[in-house]
Amino acid sequence: MTVDYPHSPLPEIPMNQTAPSRPWLLLGLLTTSLSLNLYMVTDRSPSVQSSVKVSVGSQDAVTPATGSERQPVKVPVDVMPASMTSDEVQGTQTASAAAVNTAGWQVLDQEVSHSLARTFASANSEHGDALSAVYSRLFHWDIDLRRDLRKGDRVRVAWKPTADGVEIIAASLKSGKLGKTLTAYQYQRRQDTYSSYWMKDGTEIARRLKESPLTDYEVITSLLKDRPSHQGMDFKTPVGTPTLATRSGRVTRTNWNTRSNGNCVELKFSDGTLAKYLHLSSTDVRAGQHVRAGEVIGASGNTGRSSGPHLHYQLNKGKRVLDPIDIHGTMSRSIAPGEQDAFRSHVARLDALLGNALARR
Repeated sequence: MTVDYPHSPLPEIPMNQTAPSRPWLLLGLLTTSLSLNLYMVTDRSPSVQSSVKVSVGSQDAVTPATGSERQPVKVPVDVMPASMTSDEVQGTQTASAAAVNTAGWQVLDQEVSHSLARTFASANSEHGDALSAVYSRLFHWDIDLRRDLRKGDRVRVAWKPTADGVEIIAASLKSGKLGKTLTAYQYQRRQDTYSSYWMKDGTEIARRLKESPLTDYEVITSLLKDRPSHQGMDFKTPVGTPTLATRSGRVTRTNWNTRSNGNCVELKFSDGTLAKYLHLSSTDVRAGQHVRAGEVIGASGNTGRSSGPHLHYQLNKGKRVLDPIDIHGTMSRSIAPGEQDAFRSHVARLDALLGNALARR
């Protein structure tokens, strides 16, 4: 085998002459040549696949890598590490719940033995009435708590007293009538001005009118069917909230019977239905004026016989009182896919606060 050396060639030996006896020099040159060839062959060989560690939280996972992949890759993780035990997960949830508790939240767990009001009053004589009133509004879209509450049902609620009553952050009702447990979690979506109450699947509990007199409000505090003497729907909203015509029509009158109604507007729809907007802070239309659906006709207020800032919306046709839900229809809002993870984490913390008692019963 012929080998090209990167050094000076050996001195040429004339024929018929004997080479000097220097075997050590020849051996040294051969060894150097062999080493250089081995280095060149090895360095030009294809790279051998290696492996690189991917750091995931506190765990290391090994994945194949090729070519220039040499550095560890950091993967951000915003969930509990998979290595956490169920006890550690529960401990994390309990710590979150404790943070909520430090803000003054209290948990009431009571089996129903009488009416809802008496059940809450027996558990908390000071705030029982207020708790009953707020709690009943959470579930009145799904069950009539005056008629359908049964002995042995169970109410559970996380609440705290406030300057104007009580606030509920989470609640549940184990209903024998429905054969299931209803839950409600207070949550404010990123795009909303006010918080609302949501089911565990991310659907809002309260329905909303498809043709609403308000684009935004805190809560519906009263439905037509709630009280026989009440003839409309009440929307809790700050004074000055723009109030809209739910359908096109003609203004028939404004500011009548102001001692009870306060500032008010009445519209007549094309089918003869009269829409009444009561307790306004101001009116922006006059009798005889035609308005379009969605047009601002005034601003909500707290005038007349009113116990707090709200809008009373009422529909009449002849001597009949119509239910706005039947006339306008309703819809349900939901948590957007991009916000579901945040919502589920929030629900998990509130479930830990409630203790998941009803889920285990």
